[in-house]
Amino acid sequence: MYFTEKSKTLTISEVAAQSWEFFLAGFETSSTTISFCLYELARHPDIQKKLQEEVDDILEKNNGDVTYEDIMTQMPYLEKVVNETLRMHPAAPLLNREVEKDYKLPGHDCVLEKGTKVIVPVLGLHHDKKFYRNPEEFDPEHFSMEQKASRHPFSFLPFGEGPRICIGMRFALMQVKTAIVHLLSNIDLLPVGDMKLRLAPSSPVPTPIGGINLRLER
Repeated sequence: MYFTEKSKTLTISEVAAQSWEFFLAGFETSSTTISFCLYELARHPDIQKKLQEEVDDILEKNNGDVTYEDIMTQMPYLEKVVNETLRMHPAAPLLNREVEKDYKLPGHDCVLEKGTKVIVPVLGLHHDKKFYRNPEEFDPEHFSMEQKASRHPFSFLPFGEGPRICIGMRFALMQVKTAIVHLLSNIDLLPVGDMKLRLAPSSPVPTPIGGINLRLER
């Protein structure tokens, strides 16, 4: 957002554009991630049970309460599950960037000239066998200390990286983790039907056609 020298107010078009951006980046991406996480947990009851045990343990220690510190630093398996969800189903499958100055790619006879538009294939990186042992399987152990240390850190880019990393990353992770903790402390997630996903081709974020159907039991 920026103001012109002639005017210090936003136009109706600018207000509408910013409102859409707040909705898309601040709400839709988090709700999509939560939905995909619940989907994967329903498909993998062993992972769901292990995560529920971690959630129950934290709640028992705190007399039914959960704090920001608990969610963000004291639940390592929750961290793995959320990261694996973001790997399998990144809210931003592509990142758009623009080259600020001429840059020669290391090891290649290729120069990216200033002003060149660059697309980073996040979904492709997240499903690349060079970085992940079983990229098509939902496996939170992809984010064990051992496996993380074995690959380049930029092979996982759900929020981008560097100075243009998503400004709402910490808030988004807190939202997603809080929702998962409160849901799993009260319900079991069960699959419905074959659970196959078909994604809408024209949606700006991954959107399953017909939604995600789950059965919930207290």
